[in-house]
Amino acid sequence: MRRITLLALTLAPLACQAVQLTDDFALMVDLNLASDYRTRGISQTQNDPAAQAGATLAHSSGLYAGAWTSNVDFGFGLKTRQEVDYYAGWYWQATDAVSLDLGYIKYTYPRESQFNMSEAYALLNAYGFKLGAYYSNDASTLFGEDQDSLYSYVGYETRLPLEVGLELRYGRMDFKDPMFWSHSGESTDDYREWEAKLTRDFVGVTWGLSYVDTNLSESECASNYGFTDVCTATWVASVSKSF
Repeated sequence: MRRITLLALTLAPLACQAVQLTDDFALMVDLNLASDYRTRGISQTQNDPAAQAGATLAHSSGLYAGAWTSNVDFGFGLKTRQEVDYYAGWYWQATDAVSLDLGYIKYTYPRESQFNMSEAYALLNAYGFKLGAYYSNDASTLFGEDQDSLYSYVGYETRLPLEVGLELRYGRMDFKDPMFWSHSGESTDDYREWEAKLTRDFVGVTWGLSYVDTNLSESECASNYGFTDVCTATWVASVSKSF
C-alpha cells in the first residue's frame, strides 16, 4: 500500500546558535534522539526510536539551504530505512518577535523512490504565535497517483517558570481526494493532529517530552497507513543538541 510520509520542519537558521564560518555565512547542526518519529501525528518508525541529524548553511541575507535525515520504518517489507530531505529558503527577521520563513523541501526515500515528494512552505512567527502552511502538488496516494495536499497549523511557544519551554500546535492535513475510510465505508480527505511539548536545557542538551494525537480512528488509520497504532495518542521523549 502506498503511504504518505511528511516531515514538519520549523526552520529559523539565523535565530539559533550557529557556527560562524565567515562574516556572512554560518552553519547550524542539529542532532536529535527520539522515542518515536512522529510527523503531523503519524509515526514514521512503527512507534520505534529514531536518530536524526541536520545541517543548515545560512547567509546574512537570510538565504539558507540544508539537509536532514532520519531512520524510518514503514513495514510491509519495504526496503527504505532512511528519509533524506533537502531544503532551501529565505528567513526574514523583522523584529526580535516577528519573523517570516519561506522555502521548499524535497523529501527522498532511498530504495523506495515512489514515496519521494516536495513541498513549498511559509511560516510566520509573531510574539510566540505561529502560523504555517505546506503545499504539495505531488503527494503520494493510495492509488499510486500524485495529488495536491495542504498541511496548515497554528501554534504557540513560550517560557514557563524554572526555564521550561512550552510548545503547542494544532494542525490539519488536507488532501484533494479521499484518503481515509472508516469501518462503515465513509471516507474523508483530511484529519486533525495536535501536540503539546515541554522542553528544558540540562547538561548541555535539550530534553523534551511531547503528547501527540490525531482524530483518525483505528480503521481510518489502517485504511491509509496499513496499521492501527501509528496514528494513536502517544508520548514522545527526546534529547537534542544544536550548535
